Amino acid sequence: MAHFGMIGLGTMGRNMALNLADHGFEVCGYDPNENQRKRLEEEAAGKPATSAGSLQDLVNNLQSPKIIMMLVPAGKIVDAVIDGLLPLLQKGDIIIDGGNSHFIDTERRFQTLKNSGIHFIGMGVSGGEEGARNGPSMMPGGDKESYEQVKNILESIAAKAEGEPCAYMGNTAAGHYVKMLHNGIEYAMMQMISEVYSLIKISGFSNGELSSVFGEWHQGELQSFLVEITSLIFNKKDEETGKDLVDMILDRAQQKGTGLWTTQSALELNVPTPTIDIAVTMRYLSALKAERVKAAGYFDYHKTNISTDKEVIKTICGEALYFGFTIAYAQGIKLIQAASATSNYEIDIKKVLKIWRGGCIIRSAMLNDLHKAYLQEPDLQIVITSPLFSKKLSEKRNSVVALLKTAMDTGTPAAAFASALNYFDAYTSAQLPANLIQAQRDFFGAHTYERIDKEGSFHSKWTS
Repeated sequence: MAHFGMIGLGTMGRNMALNLADHGFEVCGYDPNENQRKRLEEEAAGKPATSAGSLQDLVNNLQSPKIIMMLVPAGKIVDAVIDGLLPLLQKGDIIIDGGNSHFIDTERRFQTLKNSGIHFIGMGVSGGEEGARNGPSMMPGGDKESYEQVKNILESIAAKAEGEPCAYMGNTAAGHYVKMLHNGIEYAMMQMISEVYSLIKISGFSNGELSSVFGEWHQGELQSFLVEITSLIFNKKDEETGKDLVDMILDRAQQKGTGLWTTQSALELNVPTPTIDIAVTMRYLSALKAERVKAAGYFDYHKTNISTDKEVIKTICGEALYFGFTIAYAQGIKLIQAASATSNYEIDIKKVLKIWRGGCIIRSAMLNDLHKAYLQEPDLQIVITSPLFSKKLSEKRNSVVALLKTAMDTGTPAAAFASALNYFDAYTSAQLPANLIQAQRDFFGAHTYERIDKEGSFHSKWTS
C-alpha cells in the first residue's frame, strides 16, 4: 500500500513522484496517458514507485488516510479530477492541488469540500522540472489541521534554504495566492533582465561577454537563480545552425496567466504594482510580432549601437537591476499583505520570504535581507523604508535614471525600469499633484474633495 498518490505524470508530476520515492515514500501514480504511466515505471526502476490504470485502482492502492496530489493543468481539469475522486474517498482523506490554479478557484474548491470531511490543500509549487525532481519550493495553504497531516512528507521532499523546508502559508487559498505573487514578481524580474540585456547588447557586448557579465553579477549582490541561468543561456549553441541559440529564438514571449491574475488582484485591492503590470503588458506587446515589424518600417529613431563606455554601461545596468529587483519584491509583498488582511489568510510574510530562498524561480541573495528587514520590523509597511534597503536605493537611483536616459536616446524600451523608478519617486513623495485631479473631479462631477486644513468632504461651485 502506497503512502502517496500522484495524479498527472507529466514533467512535474513524474519528477515529484520520483522525488517522493527517493525519500523512502511509496508512491502510486496515475495518468490517463498510458505512455506517461510506463515512463514513470521505467524511470522508477528499483524505487518504491508504481502506477495505476484508473482512479479507482489508485485509491485502492493507497493507505488510509489517503493522500492524493494533483499536478494537472489549472482550470476545468482540476474540477473534473476532484469530481472523479470524491465518490472514491472517505472522510479524513486529503486532496492536494499542486498546479498553478487561480486562487479564486482554490477558494471555491476549499469551501465546497469544507463540510464533506475531505481535506483540501491548495499548494503552489515552484522550481520547474529540476525543482520537482530534487526539491521544489512549496507553498501549501488550506487549514492547519490538513497541513499537519502531510507536513512530514512535504518537508522531506522540499528544497531546503539553510536547512529550512516549506512552511504552511495560511488559510483557504493562501498557498496559491502566494504562488501567484511569486510568479508576478518573476514576470517583473525577467522583464528587467531582458531590458538590461537589450541595452548591454547594443553597447557592443558579445554573447560570450554577456555571459561573463551576468556570471559576475551572480557572484555579488545580484546573486539569484534568474541571473545565473541568464549567464548560462548566452553560452548555449544552436545544434542546427551552430549559432548562439538565444539569437535564433523568436522575440515573442508567452505566458500562462499568473501575471494577469496578479495584476487583476492588485487592481481589485487598490494596491499599486506597476512594475508587475508593465511586465505583463510587455509580453502582450512582444506577441504582436507582425504588427511590430510593420510599424518599425515607419520610423528610424532606433539605434543598434551606442558609444557609451562598456564598463560604465555594465555598472549602470547592474545597479539598476538591484534597484528594480527590490521594487518588484516590494510591490509583491505589499499585495500579499493586503490580500491576507482582506481575505483573512493570516499569511506570515517572514515565512514566505524564508521559503522563497530555496528551490523557487525568484530565489536570490536579496531574500535574506528582505527576511531580515521583516524580522527587525514585523510591522514594516514597505521594504524600501527599511534601513537595510533605503540607503542602497537612494544610491542606485541615479543608475536607473542613467539607464533610462540611454534607453530613450537609443529608442530601446525600458518600461519596467521606468515604472520602478516612478513608483519609487511617487511613494517617497510627500506631495503629489492628485489635488488637481480631485479639483477636476469635483468640477465636472461634483465628486467632492478633502481639505488640508480641516476634516470632511467639500464641494465647490467652480464657475459663476
